[in-house]
Amino acid sequence: MKSYFYQKLIYQLVSQVIIFPIYKLIFRGNLIGRENIPQKDSFILVSNHGSLLDPPLLGHAVGRNISFMAKSELFRIPLLGFIIKSCGAYPVKRGIVDKTTIKIACEKLSNNNSIGIFIDGTRQKDGRVNKPKQGAALLSFKNQKLLLPVAIINSHRLVRLKFFIPFFTKIVIKVGQPINPPEDASKKDLSKITNYLQETINNMLE
Repeated sequence: MKSYFYQKLIYQLVSQVIIFPIYKLIFRGNLIGRENIPQKDSFILVSNHGSLLDPPLLGHAVGRNISFMAKSELFRIPLLGFIIKSCGAYPVKRGIVDKTTIKIACEKLSNNNSIGIFIDGTRQKDGRVNKPKQGAALLSFKNQKLLLPVAIINSHRLVRLKFFIPFFTKIVIKVGQPINPPEDASKKDLSKITNYLQETINNMLE
């Protein structure tokens, strides 16, 4: 209980003191579709990925403590590792199917903690969903949790230089309507939901 209290406290401090001015003042962040965010049960936020700032910006804008997967290397950086762990992030080993990571994700969902997944698995230069993975759909089926499609617009081009002067791009985050879990864990059903997520997110990016 004490560790949960400290985690929540640190999350609120980071969100309000650090992320809020970055999101609102620097990138003039705007959230569309707040009414689509589930307020009681946990869910799986599924998003495109264009920047390292996507996890904190999404977590702050949505207003829920969203636990994102993070590269295991980041947890070895003293201060950064402490902050992201305290904010609920959990490590993932890139390039392999990590059963421990899947187990942690399932535990968080069962404890009413929402998780965030970048459906491509890595950043995309054009900011779109190009090669979606089926992990989000599978976790949704295993845990019977809603999938929440979210599009973060312009995250792949946050800063532009003109005559060596930085210009910060406006960030718009669009939240789509929740999607029910797949009917089963067959490749056909997982693929159907994954493709629908890709189409939904990319349409919101237009």
